Amino acid sequence: MKNYQNTMNACFVGYISQAIVNNFAPLLFLTFQTSYKILLSHITMLVTINFGVQLLVDLLSTKFIDKIGYRAAAIAAHICSAAGLVLLAVLPDILRDPFTGLLAAVILYAVGGGLIEVLISPMVEACPTKNKEKAMSLLHSFYCWGHVGVVLISTIFFGIFGVANWRILAILWAIIPAVNTLMFIWVPIAPLVEEGERGYTLKELFSKKIFWVLLLMMTCSGASEQAVSQWASTFAEKGLGVSKTVGDLAGPMAFAAMMGAARVFYGKYGEKINLDRFMKGSTILCIFSYLCISLVPNPVVGLIGCAVCGLSVGIMWPGSFSKAAAALKNGGTAMFALLALAGDLGCSGGPTLAGTISGYFNDNLKMGILAAIIFPVLLLMGLYACGRLEK
Repeated sequence: MKNYQNTMNACFVGYISQAIVNNFAPLLFLTFQTSYKILLSHITMLVTINFGVQLLVDLLSTKFIDKIGYRAAAIAAHICSAAGLVLLAVLPDILRDPFTGLLAAVILYAVGGGLIEVLISPMVEACPTKNKEKAMSLLHSFYCWGHVGVVLISTIFFGIFGVANWRILAILWAIIPAVNTLMFIWVPIAPLVEEGERGYTLKELFSKKIFWVLLLMMTCSGASEQAVSQWASTFAEKGLGVSKTVGDLAGPMAFAAMMGAARVFYGKYGEKINLDRFMKGSTILCIFSYLCISLVPNPVVGLIGCAVCGLSVGIMWPGSFSKAAAALKNGGTAMFALLALAGDLGCSGGPTLAGTISGYFNDNLKMGILAAIIFPVLLLMGLYACGRLEK
């Protein structure tokens, strides 16, 4: 028997790498704006381009990953992630237009982040573990711990050495995906589809009703998570009147820590817990947290609601992946790529809806969060529909 624990460990670090490329640069947006005299609209474009490229990679990966193989794709993903972080520290200072340098670096590491999103979950699903749902939940917790680590360690680094030395930290963060590249060169990788069988084609997937329900669940999972996560810092700053540093720690970092705790909990005790019931209970808790954030006037209660929301959404994304893998056993790369695409669309659409509705009510963020409650409500309906179709 090959030792697939090393494969699992490499996958865990893969999600930490994705957390780094998604969450490091946003901590420096104000620094980019002041140091390079870049317009705020251009800074915002970096976020759009990052997730836009990841969505494009999700879509295109259905065509090329099976051809080049999972090992080659995983190695390429980590090389792109590491190189993008290094170039983030180098290109803006050597090119005539600093924004072009930032944009090139973001595009490169976004390719890596998109590939990691598509690759890592099916690689863990293919490993011969006893409880797939436990492994998937534990895997996705590492993205949360990566997010917490990036915010916490970067904040400490900037406090000790100053924000002016951010380029050194960017190169230090690049070491993690660089080392993980070496891991994927030699770890064993199990086939996603059994020998002699084939994965579903896109046409076959789209012909199945349960796949459409799963796509809805993934979209709502991403939206339920990010509609609060992306606005948590702003909510903390405005509601409590604290600094950005305190806002980051009390808002998105607390959210990510609670989300990670939920995933670790299911990763440890998953064999004793019914996944369907756990997801339904979590979704109801999510709806309750949205109501606390949007309707309770006390800002402290609202901030606690943000943390509870993190706890409630923890199982949604990995749980939806696990249900898809169980319901469509030969889903193959195409299924996981499209599920990742749906999840990323939700991650983009959730905060956008919350922000847009807030704008209509004079930047009242509570009204935006209240409107976004549609996502956990739809997810709960999807869970009941999925249960019927499975029967």
